[in-house]
Amino acid sequence: MTGKVRLAVIDYDTCKPRKCSYECINVCPVNKSGRGTAIKAERERKGKPVIIEDVCIGCGLCVKACPFDAIFIVNLPSELEEEAVHRYGVNGFKLYRLPIPKDGKIIGIIGKNGTGKTTAIRILAGELKPNLGDPGREPDWDEVIRRFRGSELQTYLQKLADGKLKVAHKIQYVDLVPRYLKGSVGNLLERADERGIVRDLAREVGLDRIWDRDIRKISGGELQKMLIIATLSKDADVYIFDEPSSYLDVKERMRMATLISQEVKPGKFFMIIEHDLAVLDYVSEVTHILYGEPGAYGIVSSPYGTRVGINNFLEGYLPAENIRLRKEAIRFRKLSEAAVAEATSGGRRWKYIEWTDLKVKRGDFVLEADAGEIWSGEVIGIVGPNGIGKTTFIMTLAGKIEPVEGTIVLGGDFKVSYKPQYIGPEVFPEGLTVGDLLREANQEAVVPGSWLYLELVQKLRLNKLWDREARKLSGGEMQKLAVAISLAREADIYFLDEPSAYLDVEERLAVARAIRRVTETRGAAAFVVEHDILIIDFISDKLIPILGEPGYRGHVHKPTNLYDGMNIFLKDLGVTFRRDPSSGRPRANKPGSFLDRMQKSKGEYYYGGT
Repeated sequence: MTGKVRLAVIDYDTCKPRKCSYECINVCPVNKSGRGTAIKAERERKGKPVIIEDVCIGCGLCVKACPFDAIFIVNLPSELEEEAVHRYGVNGFKLYRLPIPKDGKIIGIIGKNGTGKTTAIRILAGELKPNLGDPGREPDWDEVIRRFRGSELQTYLQKLADGKLKVAHKIQYVDLVPRYLKGSVGNLLERADERGIVRDLAREVGLDRIWDRDIRKISGGELQKMLIIATLSKDADVYIFDEPSSYLDVKERMRMATLISQEVKPGKFFMIIEHDLAVLDYVSEVTHILYGEPGAYGIVSSPYGTRVGINNFLEGYLPAENIRLRKEAIRFRKLSEAAVAEATSGGRRWKYIEWTDLKVKRGDFVLEADAGEIWSGEVIGIVGPNGIGKTTFIMTLAGKIEPVEGTIVLGGDFKVSYKPQYIGPEVFPEGLTVGDLLREANQEAVVPGSWLYLELVQKLRLNKLWDREARKLSGGEMQKLAVAISLAREADIYFLDEPSAYLDVEERLAVARAIRRVTETRGAAAFVVEHDILIIDFISDKLIPILGEPGYRGHVHKPTNLYDGMNIFLKDLGVTFRRDPSSGRPRANKPGSFLDRMQKSKGEYYYGGT
């Protein structure tokens, strides 16, 4: 019979011993029996508790008793302990296994935030020396390498330890760069350039237009492109990209993915962490899935071919590990317009918004919109490049911007809920917690067992953040809270601007499901601005493409079905997508491939093949 090893993790950011009565210590049956001490408060940790895993019996009473949900205890197979790679302190996060770099290939890495993706690539970058799961000591490199003997990782880690691998690492948090680096875009790129290619790459992605601009005055998307180009211009053996698609629109994502793919050659290792599955599928050949409990432990899966790995991830089952990731598979199926009407309000539908041809001016930027209308029960996806007027359009429909020409007619006295594009600490009132803000939005959202609590609190894991001050959350946590607050409000029309930003794949899909569920249950309508093609496909009944010249003019097409809308949008980008026969998800075709050429010849830029 397989043995078990106990893993006890305490979230010390959430643990607040000054605001509780040490319920965890007081309910522990080992402590109460007098036969030993399984959990105790330590002075050196400022009174915060420590669980002794060898003594803990895994009863789970401390988990239930903790008023802040700060304790996690799980039993894992003892064989897995032999594959422990790193642990952050006693009762800290623990990582098992590592992704396997492959010569001349791009390795993709996906998984929930907090399951160790960044930890794994920092180890493979040589930035973090693994302690093999024992935070109390630092093994030498020979011991680390012996742990992986007989595998491809042994050779890779030996070269890393010997200093024979030079690593170029594009970090995750691009917004931190202006705090530590000063100078113009061109100056910083030239300092990074070791291959003499940076000017050509910069011209290819449009950075030549801001060459002399101070990096403190450029957008997040421009910062992202600058860091990717800087990384590619290094003369390295290993190239690592942590979330390269964030801040970028669809066109820029595909262009950056193509640039990365073009640099792959024998003798080079490439790794990429990505939450946009269309980009990951497009750029990588082999994929590892990280699973586990966010903040507690993460396990790196066996390598899968990327198509199979993503399909397994969506199915929620990893056959090589015999592990179920979730109860339900994620399917890409579209309701017909008639089915949408029948599913909402017993088949009765209302026209919520109708607008004539519109013209909006914001400084030198001009946005023109074709006439259109939206009905109850519809989720409308809005796509287009950055700076094309997507936010301007929904703010106009929401009544926050007045058009200079045309009119907007609401089909009644409807309530509107709006989630802005940029979510930062200033969005939330000072001193209020996650629970306070959700209670203000809707009392039903804070009642365990209610459908709103299940969809917006439990599935988005906001219950784990209940007593945290909203202004002190991470970017992803603030995004989830803003989406939940917006959807919790009783409204007829929801405007959500980039709701998947900063979120991992699971969270994006959970948000998409929540938007669908709230829209259908309340017979409401929703406008969703989004750059993730899979999320747009998963969520949208209709699509509004916005095209034009970013920063100068935008043209809003009328709402149309998803197929026609995506064809308009993708034809402008010059990119084609096909359907995966197993999962039904959209997959990008390689430029110039047989399917790419065939679909373009037919004018079918979306769905035109399997």
